Amino acid sequence: MLILAKAHFPDRIRSLPAFEGPFDARRLEAEGCEVLFASYPAGTTIDPHTHPTENCGVITEGELILITDGVERRFGPGEWYHLAPEQEHSARFEVATSEIEFWFSP
Repeated sequence: MLILAKAHFPDRIRSLPAFEGPFDARRLEAEGCEVLFASYPAGTTIDPHTHPTENCGVITEGELILITDGVERRFGPGEWYHLAPEQEHSARFEVATSEIEFWFSP
């Protein structure tokens, strides 16, 4: 089910091009960085994977449960996380969650 970015994101953000991926997000591309405004329904899980990019994100609503190096950490509104390039991670969202993600090119 595609939600097309949570309503708490401003209209201008919700009107950005859709991200073509396994979760609902709007994409803002800048030189050397993609910015995603992503929303995840409660119960969403993301299997272990890596990215060639360095990723930073801030939770704007809900809670991200991020698993890296066998350690589970929880991030709530206003909290930032960081992933190094090729760092394996998985995620879980027990409640509806939104975030702003920055994917920096290597």
